[in-house]
Amino acid sequence: MTNQSTIPVIVNGAAGKMGREVIKAVAQAPDMILMGALDTSPEHQDKDAGELAGLSEPLEVPITNQLEPMLGYVAGERQMAPGVMVDFTHPDAVYDNVRSAIAYGIRPVVGTTGLSAEQVQDLTDFAEKASTGCLLIPNFSIGMVLLQQAAVNASKYFDHVEIIELHHNQKADAPSGTAIQTAQLLAELGKTFNPPQVEETEKLPGARGSLADEGIRIHSVRLPGLIAHQEVIFGAAGQIYTLRHDTSDRSCYMPGVLLAIRKVNQLKSLVYGLEKIL
Repeated sequence: MTNQSTIPVIVNGAAGKMGREVIKAVAQAPDMILMGALDTSPEHQDKDAGELAGLSEPLEVPITNQLEPMLGYVAGERQMAPGVMVDFTHPDAVYDNVRSAIAYGIRPVVGTTGLSAEQVQDLTDFAEKASTGCLLIPNFSIGMVLLQQAAVNASKYFDHVEIIELHHNQKADAPSGTAIQTAQLLAELGKTFNPPQVEETEKLPGARGSLADEGIRIHSVRLPGLIAHQEVIFGAAGQIYTLRHDTSDRSCYMPGVLLAIRKVNQLKSLVYGLEKIL
C-alpha cells in the first residue's frame, strides 16, 4: 500500500552486484517502493527485477534500458513522495544519468565513482539551480566513515601517511572514490604530508602510486576475490599506525543506501559524502 510518504525508487545499474542488493533492500523497506529498474545489458532486458535480485517472489518490475521514459513516469506520480534514483552504473554514464534525473525532478543517490571535479561542480550548480537534492556517496559503509574520522584525528599527530585501496578487478576507476575522498579530508587540514627524505627515482612509472594533494600517495590494487578494502597507514619514528576497513559482503552498504534515499528528499542541493547526512 502506498501513500504520500512512500518513496518511489528507481535503481539504475539494476543487474549489477550492487544494483541487485539495492533492489532487495528497497523491496524490504516499508516506506519505499521499487518503481523502476534500469540496466543496459541486453541479456537482462524485460527480466523481473525481483527475480534477478534473488527474491523469492517477483516484483513485477521489468528491467529496461529506457532511462528518460522511466524518469518521466516516476516524476508524474503524484500520490507518493518525490522519486529517487539510485545509481550504480559506470563512470562513463553516471554524469548524464544524474543530470537527466535532476532535470526531471528525480533525486539522485549516486554510488558510482569516477566523476571529474569539473563534472561534480557542474552537477552541483545544476542541482542548486533546480533546488533538487542530490547525494554523491563514494562509500555507503558506516565503518568507512568511522575510518575516515579516525584518520583525520590521527593526521594531527603524524606527518607521513599513505593510502592503499584494494578492489575487485571489475572496478573501472582508480584510485577509488573513497580513497580520493579520504585524501581530500586529510588535505583539508592545511598541512603537507610526507616531507621528502631523499630524492626518489621510479624505475617503473607509477611505482610510488598516484600523488594526491598535500603530498599524499594513493596505491590501487585490483584482484579477483576482493570486494572493497582500504588502509590508511601513518608512520613516525619507531611506530606504524594502520587503519583498515574490509568489506566481506555488499549488504553492509545497504543501511547507508536506505538512509541516503530517505535523506535526499530533504535536500535542495548536492551533498558529497555519507558523513554529511549522519
